[in-house]
Amino acid sequence: MSSILKHLFSLLHQKPKSLYHLKQIHALFITTDLKSPSILAKLIEHYFILSPHHTPRHAHLIVNHESDCQVFLLNTLIKCSLPKNSILLFAKWVSVSSIVFDDHTFIFGLGACARSCSQSALYEGKQMHGRAVKLGFMSDLLVSTTTIHLYASKDHIYLARKVFDEMPLRSNVSWNALITGYSSQKHNSYENSLKALETFKNMLIDDSNLNPNGVTMVSVLSAVSQLGSAEIGSSVHGYVAKTIDILEKDVYVGTSLIDMYLKCGCLGIASKVFGTMKERNVLTWTAMATGYALHGKGKEAMELVEEMRKCNVRPNLVTLTGMLSACCHAGLVKEGLNLFHCMEKEFGVAPQIEHYGCIVDLLGKAGHLKEAYDFIVGTHTKLNPVLWRSLLGSCRLHGDVVMGEKIGMILLQLQPDRNTLTEDYVALSNVYALAKRWEDVGTIRGEMRFKGLEIKAGRSFVH
Repeated sequence: MSSILKHLFSLLHQKPKSLYHLKQIHALFITTDLKSPSILAKLIEHYFILSPHHTPRHAHLIVNHESDCQVFLLNTLIKCSLPKNSILLFAKWVSVSSIVFDDHTFIFGLGACARSCSQSALYEGKQMHGRAVKLGFMSDLLVSTTTIHLYASKDHIYLARKVFDEMPLRSNVSWNALITGYSSQKHNSYENSLKALETFKNMLIDDSNLNPNGVTMVSVLSAVSQLGSAEIGSSVHGYVAKTIDILEKDVYVGTSLIDMYLKCGCLGIASKVFGTMKERNVLTWTAMATGYALHGKGKEAMELVEEMRKCNVRPNLVTLTGMLSACCHAGLVKEGLNLFHCMEKEFGVAPQIEHYGCIVDLLGKAGHLKEAYDFIVGTHTKLNPVLWRSLLGSCRLHGDVVMGEKIGMILLQLQPDRNTLTEDYVALSNVYALAKRWEDVGTIRGEMRFKGLEIKAGRSFVH
């Protein structure tokens, strides 16, 4: 029997060739009456590997028939399932009175709610949280930390903070979950970034035995980036350099430093950090390329392309967007077009709407309005109003009223939503005003009044 067990172990440690092959192995389990929990869990994992887009029926059957290790196998099932299916599994087995959940059930269930994009995921997560409180699992460090991550990921940071404050013990992961939660909030990002830095300070004071790690510093630097404070950023940089031996080794911390300095307007310091990094990934190159674009350094961005070729690093979609944007800011028409045309052939990246937009902007700002028009018409994106609005802006820049009027009429025919329709009417009105065609300006304004379109007053926010 032990030799059969070893043979099955060796079979399951290799990826099965097909679903049919895996079912044959499963049949051996049944005929030999082997019920090793670890092997059964491995069997469930392989069913999911071979059926990644749905929950395999045979994996469910394993859980249903193995009562001795049912919780362990159920946890494996929840862990491997897609988030939506994991939540449904949790809800289904809650009603089975004979099964007793453990801490892993809640960790995997709450984690699925955090990853799920479903509108009901927060509600389901609250139900799991309530059951964990009722059964006494919130004293478990990982269950509490996963609950913090859940609420933070759903933009309910105040609930995450409440769970955090109720924890008797905290680990690095708990602090990281809260700091990351604050720095990733979509609403009130400035205030939440300040709270992220305050939480980091409290971590250093309250839990002196805990040492911040790379994950902590990436979240802290993200908060500083949103604040745009070079003074705070340099202080955090100094802390990392003096107390944590990860600056040159951790590619994510180095990349976050580059991103932070670029967003604070310190291109020179960002370049120095980039130069001292021993290891770089595509995110590092992307951050640097985007930074050059923001600062109008097109030639430097194009030099990065050659460096990436030498280092055998393939730029991704975002990297190429940054480089094309840099060409646009610097007026490098030839270089930008060459990069665009070799995107798919050399780098395997199919152009997206943002890349088309960069080319339209590049040609338009350089005064090649006819070429930009033909470029839009010759692509499958000609019905996208964003590209036409970009070209209309270039027409105003170069005073081409004839082309501007033509594009303005195209935009109005695309029938956008009410807000963008107002913007398109105003843009066309401005084109007529540029040519001092006041009668046409009056006609456009009259149409706006007839359709009830109002111009919203502009606002600016200054810290």
